[in-house]
Amino acid sequence: MAKIKQIDGKDYIFCEWRRKYVRLTPEEWVRQQFLHRLVTEYSYPASLIAVEVPLRDKRADAIVYRSDLTPLVLIEFKAETIGLTQQVLDQAVIYNRQLHVPYLILHNGHQTIVAGVDEQHIRFLDAIPNGSQLS
Repeated sequence: MAKIKQIDGKDYIFCEWRRKYVRLTPEEWVRQQFLHRLVTEYSYPASLIAVEVPLRDKRADAIVYRSDLTPLVLIEFKAETIGLTQQVLDQAVIYNRQLHVPYLILHNGHQTIVAGVDEQHIRFLDAIPNGSQLS
């Protein structure tokens, strides 16, 4: 269950990954709900998920790491009112030029797009892989 509190009349949600309360924006709500699903329904280790990971000029919304701490999945979140367009995919692909992860996930609360990525191709997957299936 999400821990929410008000500070100066604004809602904040506790982020387990950052270990602090953060401003509850529509995108943050989507992020927190989805990350909890990855852990509880898809067996992703919570300890291998990082949030707001600094890149050169930007920040990745979330990254799932392998046990050797190499990046495995890049996740891009959008608020429920934002569609998962080609522009959102392009944003994730640009971020991935620095990370070279084999999987991308785009999620907006209503829709999830999962893709396998290599140097030359993006192949869309039908479902979110179970954490134990990823390598």
